[in-house]
Amino acid sequence: MTRLDRWERDLQRYLAAVPYVLLAVSTVLYLLAGEQGPWYDRLVTLGLALLAAAWIALMQRGSMKALYVTGLVVLIAVLSSRGVWFASFFGFVGYLHSWSYLPGKWRFAGVTATAAGTVAAYMGGPPEPTLTGILTYVLLTGAIVAAVGLFSFVGEVTAERSAERKRTVAQLEEAMRENAGLHAQLLVQAREAGVMDERQRMAGEIHDTLAQGLTGIITQLQAATHAKDDEDARERHLGNAMHLARESLAEARRSIHAVGPGALESAPLPDALAAVAAEWSELNGVRAEVTTTGTVRPMHPEVEETLLRTAQEALANVAKHAGAGRVGLTLSYMEDVVALDVRDDGAGFDPERVRDGGGFGLPAMRRRVTRLAGALEIESEPGAGTAVSASVPVVLREAPRA
Repeated sequence: MTRLDRWERDLQRYLAAVPYVLLAVSTVLYLLAGEQGPWYDRLVTLGLALLAAAWIALMQRGSMKALYVTGLVVLIAVLSSRGVWFASFFGFVGYLHSWSYLPGKWRFAGVTATAAGTVAAYMGGPPEPTLTGILTYVLLTGAIVAAVGLFSFVGEVTAERSAERKRTVAQLEEAMRENAGLHAQLLVQAREAGVMDERQRMAGEIHDTLAQGLTGIITQLQAATHAKDDEDARERHLGNAMHLARESLAEARRSIHAVGPGALESAPLPDALAAVAAEWSELNGVRAEVTTTGTVRPMHPEVEETLLRTAQEALANVAKHAGAGRVGLTLSYMEDVVALDVRDDGAGFDPERVRDGGGFGLPAMRRRVTRLAGALEIESEPGAGTAVSASVPVVLREAPRA
């Protein structure tokens, strides 16, 4: 519970005691003032005061609010007629409870009736039947009603503002609780997405290293088996298989530690691409030419790795499926994008038939490129070769800090 809540609770408790306190003060002052009249008259006044206290205690919390206020106003008028102290102090309870418990315009009726009784007490009785007396009585009563209405209205506005602030605070607290729940949910989703992204990365890296390497090794071993009668060719294929095995092992270790391809460690992307194409050409006996256009600029490592992996996957697909005699790779540096085109003159295929399948290679390439907000397009048809085009936004490599 906040400090403001405690204050409001204490204020309600004090307000509940106000009628009894004002009634007690009025009665004590009436008795101490020695109002004229016999002792039994003062005893009647004391009895009326006790009746008023009982009326408030019994009827205030009931459902018949109009009856309660009517009885209260009558008791205030009677007591005020017996002593002006009741009009000065206890009369305030009539204003307060008339405004609090009566609906709409009936509030003013209750306040007016209370004011009429107390003003009569101040004037020593009903107004004189003269214009001045009646006018004075009406003006005093009207002034009291106007003042009570004004201050009560200001109090209602203040209370409504306070209630509105409390509702706003409650809504904000609820929104904060919801935001905390959403934040926790987003953290869980982010962790799950991170796990999924890491799994996809590892799957792609395994495909780009182990799968391609094993495919090349199998191809070389098959070629060595077919070259039983040619010892030089057989040794060459076995040597190629051994070389591919070592490279695949090294690339697998790099992938596990999230390190870029080894070809990019010591050479810029065009040179690394040329080296990959030359090695692939030597292993598969297919001519591969690399062309670079535009102004070569050092790109962010992830951009260069994506383009190099795309080239490796495209070349691996050519070796496995195309039966091509020539492959051309074009690396184009443009103002906003870097593009890689890999074209072969092989058997081609129907892209629609492999759009949702075709092994892991095409989805892996597309996922790598789209992860960088790039685009991957594949054009092919049976007997007309294949063209793979990957383009990614230019993201320059950050200059090393001094």
